[in-house]
Amino acid sequence: MTYRAPVKDMLFCMRDLADIDAVAQLPGFEEAGFDTAQAVLEECARLNEGVIAPLNWEGDRNPSSFRDGAVTMTPGFGEAFRQYAEGGWQGLQHPLDFGGQGLPKLIGSACIEINNSANLSFALCPLLTDGAIEALLTAGSAEQQQAWIPKMISGEWTGTMNLTEPQAGSDLALVRTRADRQGDGSYKLFGTKIFITYGEHDLAENIVHLVLGRVAGAPEGIKGISLFIVPKFLVNKDGSLGARNDVHCVSIEHKLGIKASPTAVLQFGDHGGAVGYLVGEENRGLEYMFVMMNAARYAVGVQGIAVAERAYQKAAAYARDRVQSRPVDGSTPGAAPIIRHPDVQRMLMTMRALTEGCRAMAAVAAAAYDAAHAHPDEATRKQNQAVYEFLVPLHKGYATEMSLEATSLGIQVHGGMGYIEETGAAQYLRDARILTIYEGTTAIQANDLVGRKTLRDGGRTARAIAAQIEATEAALNDSGSAAATAMARRLQAARQAFLDVVAFVLANSKSNVNAVFAGSVPYLMLGGSLVAGWQMGRALLAAERHLAEGTDVEFMTAKVVTARFYAEHILSRAPGLRDAIVDGADATALALDAY
Repeated sequence: MTYRAPVKDMLFCMRDLADIDAVAQLPGFEEAGFDTAQAVLEECARLNEGVIAPLNWEGDRNPSSFRDGAVTMTPGFGEAFRQYAEGGWQGLQHPLDFGGQGLPKLIGSACIEINNSANLSFALCPLLTDGAIEALLTAGSAEQQQAWIPKMISGEWTGTMNLTEPQAGSDLALVRTRADRQGDGSYKLFGTKIFITYGEHDLAENIVHLVLGRVAGAPEGIKGISLFIVPKFLVNKDGSLGARNDVHCVSIEHKLGIKASPTAVLQFGDHGGAVGYLVGEENRGLEYMFVMMNAARYAVGVQGIAVAERAYQKAAAYARDRVQSRPVDGSTPGAAPIIRHPDVQRMLMTMRALTEGCRAMAAVAAAAYDAAHAHPDEATRKQNQAVYEFLVPLHKGYATEMSLEATSLGIQVHGGMGYIEETGAAQYLRDARILTIYEGTTAIQANDLVGRKTLRDGGRTARAIAAQIEATEAALNDSGSAAATAMARRLQAARQAFLDVVAFVLANSKSNVNAVFAGSVPYLMLGGSLVAGWQMGRALLAAERHLAEGTDVEFMTAKVVTARFYAEHILSRAPGLRDAIVDGADATALALDAY
């Protein structure tokens, strides 16, 4: 089955939900309106559908390999990466000053989805490079930016993020990589880093590693971590490549999924020390790396949408072709395509509704990011920044968790054939399984939602979002259609459940902290489901307006149906999550005592 990018739905989200016309009025984005978005997405679709997507199955069967310190990529990846780089896709969202195209995140995130739907393993390389560029744009000196960013944007070099170590896991306070000051202002690094995505490969001539380490005398814990640029090859003053640096891949992991993406163990300093260059100030490395991590967390949420979309397309195509059993309503005398069976329709609609809801949430979050960085009014920037930061853990956590549900349903639609690798359905579930883990597990996202995003401002942002949702409910009720009324009813119940949980978190954060954090993931799932459902409610209203005008009737009718399905089958879960958190607090305490 061939992947087809859902360009029409992406453009609908941009125009009718994220207001791309408003984004195009921001300074620097004047040329990035709807027409530009359509042209960029259509070109992105052509490259990914024709060149990168066909390599997805090959990458699973013939993954990257390691021998004698070198990684050889899946055949075809090198040529695909060359076309990706030459097309300027790495620089899509990055500044013109460094060779990028300077487009808003709203357009860039849609292209990220297309790339990840086409081939998740392939897309991880540009994803990490994007993060490295963002970190250097934030904390690098002007000299560092000029030295490293243009070559990453051009695709001549790629970037990585080196955080954790064997003893550390997600607790970066335990990082032990040592950085020794040198007389020329550089540092020598010694240590081991694990789980380094594209830490070694043969796609580009150099790899720019961003590495967390400790300088002698630094404070213990996270306050003593610094950030360093450690290239695979040293770079001469004229920009040409010099000697090989003392950083080497000693192995790559054998993984459940994303098998074509090399996950490396890197050893620094076995032969005298890896030369590194301090980014920003000593002991502020984790602060800088969080810029890269937040960019990656948003992108990983988009990956969840991407793999769910690919699984849905495959399952829907299979259901149209697979003939088995007579329909329960007797509408045909003999066996029919399984898409005629109600439970198959339920599964496909669940996949579709989850994917479209999360895509809409991602687009709105991207537009908030663009306004937070480019709007001329400071108060508006701050307001959008607060909304974007609140949405990031919801987007990353909910969209990746929903991808597991969607890809699992995709296997179920295939029946026994889905469990057989040759059909390809299982790859999507295996690939998706990492998304709830890397760049911060779902629990880490949920802890962030509780601590930094709810308690820190006393629930102000959460309640402000709820107030906007309430306004959408009023508009839905004013519509009066059956679909709009159903959506309004479910949105109201979900919003009230959300507010009850916010109140519970605020009231119990000190007196019953274990209950609050035991309910943090259900809180995240409730919040993510609500915000995605809110966007589906807005999508329903927009689709009804277009239908009244007679515009794109088939697409808009399907959007109304999908939004109502989301309301009745997914938003209806919200009150149960509320009850598990609030009413189930005593049971949570008893369960904790049992351990």
